[in-house]
Amino acid sequence: MPTNLPIRRVVLYKHGVGYFERRGKVSGNETLNLDFKARDMNDVLKSLTVLDLSGGSVSAVSYDSTKPLEQLLSEATIRIPADGSLTALLGQIKGARVRARVGGGQVEGAIIGLDSLAVAAGDTSVVRPFLSLLVGGSLRTFDVLEISELEFLDEAVRKDLEFYLATVLSSYKKDSKRMAILTAGQGERELFVSYVLESPVWKTSYRILLDEGEAPLLQGWALVDNTGDEDWVDVRLSLIAGLPVSFVHDLYNPRYMKRPVVEVRTEAAAAPVIPEESFGGADRMMEGAVAVAGPPAPAPAMAAPGGPRRARAEKERALVGGAGGGGPRLRDAMEQSVAVTTLTKEVGDLFEYGVDRPVTVHRNQSALVPILHKPFEGRRVLLYNRSTREKNPMACIELKNTTGLTLEGGPVTVSEDERYVGEAMLDTMKPSDKRFVPYAVELGCVVSVEDRAEDGPVFRTVVSRGTLVVEYFHVRKTKYLVRNKATRPQVLYVEHPRTGWELMKDAPEPAETTEGFWRFKRELAPTAQDELVVVERTRGQRQYLISNVGLDEVTYFVSSRYIDRQVADALREVVEIRERVTALAQEEQRLSTERSQLFTDQERIRSNIESLKSGASQRELAERFVAKLNEQEDRLEVIGRELERVAKERQAAQEQLNRRVQALTYTAEL
Repeated sequence: MPTNLPIRRVVLYKHGVGYFERRGKVSGNETLNLDFKARDMNDVLKSLTVLDLSGGSVSAVSYDSTKPLEQLLSEATIRIPADGSLTALLGQIKGARVRARVGGGQVEGAIIGLDSLAVAAGDTSVVRPFLSLLVGGSLRTFDVLEISELEFLDEAVRKDLEFYLATVLSSYKKDSKRMAILTAGQGERELFVSYVLESPVWKTSYRILLDEGEAPLLQGWALVDNTGDEDWVDVRLSLIAGLPVSFVHDLYNPRYMKRPVVEVRTEAAAAPVIPEESFGGADRMMEGAVAVAGPPAPAPAMAAPGGPRRARAEKERALVGGAGGGGPRLRDAMEQSVAVTTLTKEVGDLFEYGVDRPVTVHRNQSALVPILHKPFEGRRVLLYNRSTREKNPMACIELKNTTGLTLEGGPVTVSEDERYVGEAMLDTMKPSDKRFVPYAVELGCVVSVEDRAEDGPVFRTVVSRGTLVVEYFHVRKTKYLVRNKATRPQVLYVEHPRTGWELMKDAPEPAETTEGFWRFKRELAPTAQDELVVVERTRGQRQYLISNVGLDEVTYFVSSRYIDRQVADALREVVEIRERVTALAQEEQRLSTERSQLFTDQERIRSNIESLKSGASQRELAERFVAKLNEQEDRLEVIGRELERVAKERQAAQEQLNRRVQALTYTAEL
């Protein structure tokens, strides 16, 4: 990277990108080069902003092609081998005009060629290269080893050579692509360049100090990673909490459109066509300028919120776990060692932490940067959740974000009275948000739970559209028995699941309500027991089809006071009609069965008659069969009339039953 355009500002986001600003000096029509990884080119091309802040202009920004190195070098007219580069180069550019410095003078001419000539060296001779130049109208030869400077006067040759060397140089970093910023102007000027790159997500971690009688202290650190190829030296670092929209769009690779192939139609020769003369004026093409909006100006610097720091009295006491020597408290030492002044501001739905001092992070290294050191409103409490741990509550910090900052989620290490007591995870918190931060299991408090469920009395009965519905409450009682074995009073919050049931009127009022829990607050006395009973209810119902109700069920409904006497009489009438319908249906079934049996018997008798032969005994038997058939035919006629009557009576009874069932309505609040 060029040293005259260093990174001055870095803004890291939580969604995997970073914003980078560079500032530096340029002079005249200077070209500045920046190197990027190939995978970053799409982001750079999408977000690059270049400004000349001193009245100059940016004429163009060029960048390496996506072609492979071999293909790029094949397009150059010059090829320089690894060995004999000078002689090989001079042999390829015959006719090029050069200015050579030989001895104390200069000579200009066109290259004729390069020859190898033997030169005497003592008793032997050595072969040395000689350059032949056409100077004016004469041919002159110079020992190449005596030429101290050789300047190419042909612009095309110089550009080919520069292109070849730049292409070879870029190949040393296989994943690197070079971007050239071409500037135009006079004198020395300041250039501003900004872009967005894929970057590691910055992370947060916190320390909480709890001291008896003092407000808890929260210290926050940001973890940033410099995975680029350039050091961040004394950069302005900002950290953005939030989730702006970001995406990758392929702008780097050339894009081609598939065009249709049109072939020339071969037709027979035709006579020439003479177009008619036009009476209108000639059309004119209007040329218009396209205005290109300039890149946005850099973001203004943030103002630091004022306010004196609260003074604390210094106390001297031994550090817990030490060898007995005196020293400052951990709390005071932490505040003195990490004096943090974080410049913060709201940016729409985002929140920005601006580190107030320059930050240096070398390439491929990471750093912890302090971003927060403030007291907050909070206290130590216990939080019990049966699904988390059945026997014991969790020791928590009831944390209210009174820091005025948005706290990003991250791990928390908790110290109490200068001892490590546990760890926790902190969710993202906006100012004034409140959270419970559990960091340890409280073994000094034991909880047991008893559950009991029962059905309450029916409170409502509805008869409508052939259905009797009785409504009642399912009642559930949960008893939490808490034993505080500690010698100090404690505040306990019991989280009871919200499953769609409602609290009974005699249940205690929850101190807080979340999406999934009621939180009940209990004040625990030292070495004492406490009992919490949560009573809930939910509606239940049972349904009975009136057309299927029997006399025993009617008696039960009356004894349970589901229905009154009038409805009971109507239900008994329904039962009587239904029993009649059932009896008629059974009679109809009996007659149909008898008729079917007669039909079967007649088929048997006819078959027997057909099988009889002539003779007196056979005639006597045939007469008996015929008499039987006549008797059965008489019975079939009677059955037919009975079936018709029974069917009509059954249909009428069924219709009467349906009318009575549908017409029956009743509502009672019990």
